[in-house]
Amino acid sequence: MPKLPKKRAKLEDLFDRARKYTVEEAVALVKKAKYANFDETVDIAIRLGVNPKHADQMVRGALVLPHGTGQTVRVLVFAKGDKEREAREAGADFAGSDDMVAKVSEGFLDFDRVIATPDMMGAVGKLGRVLGPRGLMPNPKVGTVTFDVGNAVREAKGGKIEYRVEKAGIVHARIGKLSFAENALADNALALINALVRQKPSTAKGTYLRSITVSSTMGPGVKVEPAIFMGRTEEA
Repeated sequence: MPKLPKKRAKLEDLFDRARKYTVEEAVALVKKAKYANFDETVDIAIRLGVNPKHADQMVRGALVLPHGTGQTVRVLVFAKGDKEREAREAGADFAGSDDMVAKVSEGFLDFDRVIATPDMMGAVGKLGRVLGPRGLMPNPKVGTVTFDVGNAVREAKGGKIEYRVEKAGIVHARIGKLSFAENALADNALALINALVRQKPSTAKGTYLRSITVSSTMGPGVKVEPAIFMGRTEEA
């Protein structure tokens, strides 16, 4: 087993690895464990008791975090005419129609979020091989295919995240930066956890929230007690 760096090794004594904490306690410990010389990202990993292979157990969605993510998001909007102008006025970094589709197909990828109006999806669909693998393809289920482009751009800039359960049943998401106040990180984490609880598929059997872990880019993971959110009456 590889030996941990001295700074990281000291962090292991800050908390009990076997214990499960409240969200508030977990984010406080993650902040206390900071040792990197940059503003680390804080992430949350939530393992769900679902089988994503079944369409009726696919958990995905989008959420505007109460305190944002601390990330500067570059937004690209595919839209025409008045909707293109609306997108630019709302703060989109890039906007256009067929000209922008051609630009992306030629290799332009300096953006983090893509929004499209429904009438542009025929053309945008041709970019599936470019946008799909990067998780950037617009999707009406998460609000990125819409005629309300102004609001969509403002939400993206204001801290909207998209989440989707992976093959292993885990949802990973960014909930802020270590420079955030503890209550801000806790609020963001709680917003996501509660959103997932509300989305529990009716076909999911047994324990839904299997595990919750909060961590920073360089720090150790701190476990959160899932039963706080689902109660202790679930089947094991």
